[in-house]
Amino acid sequence: MRANRVIFMGTAVLTLGFPSLFLGAGLAAADSGIVDPEVADTEVVDTAVDYGGGCVLYPDNPAATIDSLRSRCSAEQQDAIFRNAPRGEVPRGVTNGWVTRPPIMEVVAPALWIGKTFYTGPDGGFLVNRVTQAGLEAWQADVYTAPAITDGGPTWALNYAPSPTPQVYDEIREITPNVWFGYSWWRGYFQTTLLLTFALTY
Repeated sequence: MRANRVIFMGTAVLTLGFPSLFLGAGLAAADSGIVDPEVADTEVVDTAVDYGGGCVLYPDNPAATIDSLRSRCSAEQQDAIFRNAPRGEVPRGVTNGWVTRPPIMEVVAPALWIGKTFYTGPDGGFLVNRVTQAGLEAWQADVYTAPAITDGGPTWALNYAPSPTPQVYDEIREITPNVWFGYSWWRGYFQTTLLLTFALTY
């Protein structure tokens, strides 16, 4: 019974992302008027980066960066942060996770999803999601480097082909040391739809 409940709740998190409920078929407008900080392809930022309006990345404070992403960064700023970030290092071990948009999933997700556990080395590996407040492991994804859907640059792909929802496909980049930001997509037959954005840290 517990296993069935976990499967149901996990499916709810990963499959409620139809366009009419969430973010629609594309990202927020890329031209946000923000001047993109120059970040090398292989280096995570090591100084604070201010995107304006309180949206700040803090390289020495993951908690403050997560709070900024969740409470102070607009959708356009979040998208700019992802574009400006390198692929970075792959997460390893247990991470905590938060949805950063859309607002309905920011409210719903904490009861159903609290992060991911990565079984990875330098070149990737696999992960399982931590579902419910008990942190039960479910929904495996393969982890490897691939071109990002958003801009074609290198990103860590989280491919849910091994799971009950193979249409789900995430991509993340390390935006500051030990903080990753990314997108969760639904790869449908006719189009790829953005379900939500999320952040991870230890």
